[in-house]
Amino acid sequence: MFQFEGYTLDVAHNSLRAADREIPLRPKSFEVLRYLIENADRLVTKEELIRAIWPNVIVTDDALMHCVSEARQAIADSKQTLIATVPRRGYRFTAPVLCFTANSAAAAPSPLAEEGRVEDRPSVAVLPFANLSGDPQQDYFSDGITEDITTELSRFSELMVIGRNSAFQYKGKAIDLRQIGLELNARYLLEGSIRRSGDRIRITAQLVDAVTGTHRWAERYDSELVDVFAVQDEVVRAIVAVLAAHVKRAETERALLKPPAAWEAYDHYLRGAEAFFSHRRRGTKAPVYEARRLLEQSLAIDPDYARAAAALSQTYLYGYYEPLDGDYLNPAALERALELAETAVRLDSRLPQARADLGHVLLFKRRHDAAIAEFEHAFALNPNFIDNRVAQVLIYAGEPARAIEILEANIRLDPFSPPFYSLGLMGLANYMLQRHEEAVRLFRECASRLPNLQWPHLWLASAYAQLGQIEEARKEAAEVLRINPGFTIKGHKRILPYKDPKDAEHRLDVLRKAGLPET
Repeated sequence: MFQFEGYTLDVAHNSLRAADREIPLRPKSFEVLRYLIENADRLVTKEELIRAIWPNVIVTDDALMHCVSEARQAIADSKQTLIATVPRRGYRFTAPVLCFTANSAAAAPSPLAEEGRVEDRPSVAVLPFANLSGDPQQDYFSDGITEDITTELSRFSELMVIGRNSAFQYKGKAIDLRQIGLELNARYLLEGSIRRSGDRIRITAQLVDAVTGTHRWAERYDSELVDVFAVQDEVVRAIVAVLAAHVKRAETERALLKPPAAWEAYDHYLRGAEAFFSHRRRGTKAPVYEARRLLEQSLAIDPDYARAAAALSQTYLYGYYEPLDGDYLNPAALERALELAETAVRLDSRLPQARADLGHVLLFKRRHDAAIAEFEHAFALNPNFIDNRVAQVLIYAGEPARAIEILEANIRLDPFSPPFYSLGLMGLANYMLQRHEEAVRLFRECASRLPNLQWPHLWLASAYAQLGQIEEARKEAAEVLRINPGFTIKGHKRILPYKDPKDAEHRLDVLRKAGLPET
């Protein structure tokens, strides 16, 4: 159902209503009105309308004009302000449209209802581009291109871009695009494919209206691999052109992600980023070392590549606070992470990821105010940039309520964010606010999804001990020791970056109650 200017167009029942009054409309005139409404605020050419309403039939312009005239009469558009004529080209439906899903005779607002209003920011999700190279080992390349297009689109403040984590939930799944749109709350979906062969690449892309299923734009690009950055830019510019009414003209000339000096540096970066994501999904150690090796190779080829330096810093930071090897609790690993993050910002001060990665490292240096400032800088650079690590910084800085607000807001752009953030950090913020039962619920779900990560079990042991459920707390403590046999409270204190020492001591006391060893 579509609602506009007091009218309701019911597609399922082929009816047009104003209040309780049914408005008669011939079938073809109804279809013309429906098509214009489904493509609201876009020029629909006469040729497109004729192909859509009279497929495989030859009709004259007079037949189309007669249907448009009847549609205008039905919605009292005698001044042609709702269905505007674009001379010698076609028509544009100009009224704000609200979309509903129908359930029997009752209509309930769909999750897309708000996005259906053309004056709001249109939401866009970039689905994982299919790898048509015939080699599954090339998935990293398709995924990397997809992520870069997502990043470039997200630079436009007039667009609402769904986060990578949520869009990638649909990788390799055959799901109706309208259903994906509903689940992601996205009005538009970009999908495509990538075929890489030798030093050549073919990229196809199409933009689909997830409410109506209408294809809004499609293109195919054949180029040399070294020109892939130009192709990415062309795809972004094409989408922005389609959604031009929503995008500020001042932003159409924006800075691209700085490409590396050599193609090989980009390829190694993509491989390294994919390896690190693999570790996050599986919780195994080997991908971290593989990511580090590839990112170091990327920097060896191009020492000025900021993205590789920023990503490499996180492998060292992760090794510092996770029990992988000798980097665990090693100040040298933290210093290396800081050095690389600062280098990334120096190389590209306008790269949001570099700012956020530096902020994350600064948290563990206990420079809380500087960490928050770096994240705020990242968000100022990119209005759609999503990084829930800022909530982690706020929690340890003593601002759990603000952390919850940010996490809840980010769910809109990334409804399928990793459980460590959406559940774990939300639980930790509730724990800090002494909502211990809610914290237990969130921690339990987080631990069930990440059974081999020590942090959810540590949080859960703390919450159980705080509630006086010592037996349950000791079970979680046993899980911590299973994952990290060398765990001690003394060592854990070194990576517990609370701004207020009292908060840190409180956490350590409840871990003692849970039975974890002091030294």
